[in-house]
Amino acid sequence: MSRIRGKNTGPERVIVDALHARGLDFEQHAADLPGKPDVLFRKAGVAVFIDGDFWHGWRFPLWKHKLSRQWQTKISATRRRDQKNMRKLRRDGWQVIRIWEHQIEQNPQKCIERILLAVGREEMCENP
Repeated sequence: MSRIRGKNTGPERVIVDALHARGLDFEQHAADLPGKPDVLFRKAGVAVFIDGDFWHGWRFPLWKHKLSRQWQTKISATRRRDQKNMRKLRRDGWQVIRIWEHQIEQNPQKCIERILLAVGREEMCENP
């Protein structure tokens, strides 16, 4: 467990590298906002979270029965915290985008396009 990263994970690096390749200006891990969004576009008001399927519980109800009580509790708490942070951000006027690890693995370009559309950079949706 101590080797599991919370920042700069593989999926996060894929997204960040692609955004840098397009010359976009953004912050990472903004500590002043709930949940410390992985990628933040302050001017556009867009907060992006890049979540691991296991750690953040993608479709958790379908597989939680396979885990020990300890892991069920941990992942359930993470899911509640994620929802609370997203509600706070939306209440404060942020557009929140949540990208899952499997979405990046399946189609990273589509994930980038979601972000570009949200920040109003549709013209950059073509490959750099």
